[in-house]
Amino acid sequence: MNYSKRIYHAAMYLRLSQEDGDVSNAKKAESNSISTQKAMIKQFLKDKDDIILVSERVDDGYTGSNFDRPQFQLMIEDIRRGVVDCVIVKDLSRFGREYIDSGNYLERIFPALGVRFIAITDNVDSINDQQNDLLISFKNLLNDSYCRDISIKIRSSLEAKRKDGKVVSSFLPYGYMKDPNDKYKAIIDEEAAMVVREIYKLKLNGMSINRIAIHLENKKIPSPYTYKRLKGLNFSNPFAKNDNCPWNPSTVRFILTNRIYVGDLIQGKITTPNHKVKKHYVKPENEWTVCKDNHEPIIGKREFDLVQRLLGMDTRTSPYEEVVYPLSGLVICPDCGLGMVKKNIPVAGREYHYYLCNTNKKTKKCSSHRIRQEKLESIVLKVIQTFIENILDIQRILKYLKDVPLQEIDIKEIEKKKELKIKELRRCKEHRNLLYEDLKDGTVSQEEYNELYESYNKRARNAEEMIRTYEHEIRDIIENRSDKFKWIDYFAEYQNIQELTRIAAIELIDKIIVHDKNKVEVVFNFDDMYQQLIYALEKQGEITGVDENGRIQLATGEFSDETKI
Repeated sequence: MNYSKRIYHAAMYLRLSQEDGDVSNAKKAESNSISTQKAMIKQFLKDKDDIILVSERVDDGYTGSNFDRPQFQLMIEDIRRGVVDCVIVKDLSRFGREYIDSGNYLERIFPALGVRFIAITDNVDSINDQQNDLLISFKNLLNDSYCRDISIKIRSSLEAKRKDGKVVSSFLPYGYMKDPNDKYKAIIDEEAAMVVREIYKLKLNGMSINRIAIHLENKKIPSPYTYKRLKGLNFSNPFAKNDNCPWNPSTVRFILTNRIYVGDLIQGKITTPNHKVKKHYVKPENEWTVCKDNHEPIIGKREFDLVQRLLGMDTRTSPYEEVVYPLSGLVICPDCGLGMVKKNIPVAGREYHYYLCNTNKKTKKCSSHRIRQEKLESIVLKVIQTFIENILDIQRILKYLKDVPLQEIDIKEIEKKKELKIKELRRCKEHRNLLYEDLKDGTVSQEEYNELYESYNKRARNAEEMIRTYEHEIRDIIENRSDKFKWIDYFAEYQNIQELTRIAAIELIDKIIVHDKNKVEVVFNFDDMYQQLIYALEKQGEITGVDENGRIQLATGEFSDETKI
């Protein structure tokens, strides 16, 4: 073919991405800039009579690791329509940094479509029969390697920032914003934080997620998406049709389950396989980067944990009610172990409310254990009041004793456990040392020796770990860092309780077991700690027992005015 008589219609292709504009090297940034690329190509074309420039295609801000670039794809469209039959770039890296696809375009697609390709600074012109194809492939490989190295460095840098507790995402969840003086730091956005606090309060008071969304919509509170748009942030949502995106249950659930509100920063959940494949996937939870107590919390940890417990309960709101009943999800059948449900039974023009076993309601394969709602709530309230009276008495005793004897009891109990682990560790080491003699005598084979040796090693490591744990617990007690009595304050807050509310039930009660209408067992949260404390105070002689009504009997009688609460 006589190329000298052919006139080519060329597309000038220009590309720049963040990795190309290296701010640490000003000269490199300038040499790769769009304006520099354009000027170089125009200078090259000044004495080229066989090339007519028909289009300019610019992908500014697009990576060279793939060819999913809008202007590049338009240029390919022009080629297929016969408008363009020549592509000119500053160098091969501007065309692309992906070795396989770059080679596919230069060695197969372009030749098949009769397209001339020119890379100016690399001295590449596809009509040159003497062109060294191996050199082009090698340069493409180097460009691909450069792109991979940059990707690895960026990923490593981002991971280092995540582990250091720095915010690397473009946007923060609703309720937080980036510090104007430090883009890597999260601070509370008080306007949005007030709404977050209200959402948690509504949930703790028994409102369902769906009802909360409706409530926020009725109050005309902007949703997180709408709020960010109103603040001028370029925040996008693929499901939003306009800036007026309404509240929905999934948004409320996200707020109620996000640990950022208790001060924990969790990042690195989503990633891509590599710099070439842009499909996102969620990483396993053990690979997330978690920085606890990283920033100021909006919600307290106990409040957050109570909400998680509520979300895990199988409860629903009646179509005619705004909130669930105080004991919903807490009442348990003693036989089948499943939850008891509320049922309304009309009798003689009146409606009575009962709790009964859900298995009995569905299949009759269990006893109903039926009990009137009003009676159950009355019993539970009375039990709570009695329990809190006990708690207040215990609180007075602890204040009187100043915790010292109890600390000594706790330390002795932990020391016993520690001593058992020390003996176990000593036995493991002795057995492990004797194994070698058994191997020499032929009592055990090499395979049995290896297996037993590793088994003793594993048991020894576990014992050493438990010994260190016990030592930390003892040190915490001595230094008074333990919050083991903090739970008492949760109950003391309800010392004046006169009405059973949803939030009181959730905060104080673990479960309610209804044996029959005259026998109800209430298991409180922190019951194990309560029983341990009763046991310790009995050993100290401060408590002599519990009466038939559940009230503890104090050995010390009345306390002085200084010790009363």
